[in-house]
Amino acid sequence: MARLYPRLAILLLLIITLAVAQTVMTNDSVIKMVKAGLGEDIVISTIKAQPGQYGTAADDLISLKGAGVSDRIIAAMIEKGSAPAAAVPAAAVPAAVVSEVGVYYNKAGKWTDLQPEVVNFKTGGVLKTIGTAGIVKGDINGHVNGLHSPNQVKTPVEILVYTPEGTAITEYQLLRLREQKDSREFRTVTGGVLHVSGGAARDLVPFENKKIAPRTYTVTLPNLGVGEYGLLPPSGGDSTGSSGRIGKVYSFRIIE
Repeated sequence: MARLYPRLAILLLLIITLAVAQTVMTNDSVIKMVKAGLGEDIVISTIKAQPGQYGTAADDLISLKGAGVSDRIIAAMIEKGSAPAAAVPAAAVPAAVVSEVGVYYNKAGKWTDLQPEVVNFKTGGVLKTIGTAGIVKGDINGHVNGLHSPNQVKTPVEILVYTPEGTAITEYQLLRLREQKDSREFRTVTGGVLHVSGGAARDLVPFENKKIAPRTYTVTLPNLGVGEYGLLPPSGGDSTGSSGRIGKVYSFRIIE
């Protein structure tokens, strides 16, 4: 027992010294432990427990053997050095902000569905006028029933869009909806090739976006005034925008 205490004291001192002086075990660390008189089991346990960077080329092994390191300890060093490195986790994919394709607005700090409305698309040859402005034949126009959107929001407006697979946010259009007697209407560039001179871009409002997760974007609206607006997704059916085509628009009414 008398001999046990000095050996334990040496072991504790060596372990503390190694922990403070270095974070990675090396060949020199092992040689120091062996020359300090520590047993094979203790040295091997330390090799397995602590990170190590060992040289195990032929010359290194000869040097270890010459320093009195046993075959078992050398085998533990080789095994530790050949162990596969811990897998580095892949960059985490941002968790989905919302779970379903659609358009949302920030309501009291929570993303809330911006319910879409049905749009009837008509060509300029069918829908002759919007208010007092004439429509050039061939323009594509959207007609939404009701004087106001059921979605009322206050400025500043924060919108989030979760797009369908393969659809870019740049395919969406922010439009100003013009109030009629009992409906809202807009002129758009949806489908076909239209000329700006024909008024197709009259109701188009530019906007900026920022990608925050896969297929998920926040939309920065310009300083929109009070009125009726809508975010129009790309058409998924009739790409010609022919008269009578049905679509949808994520409408909202800014009340102040």
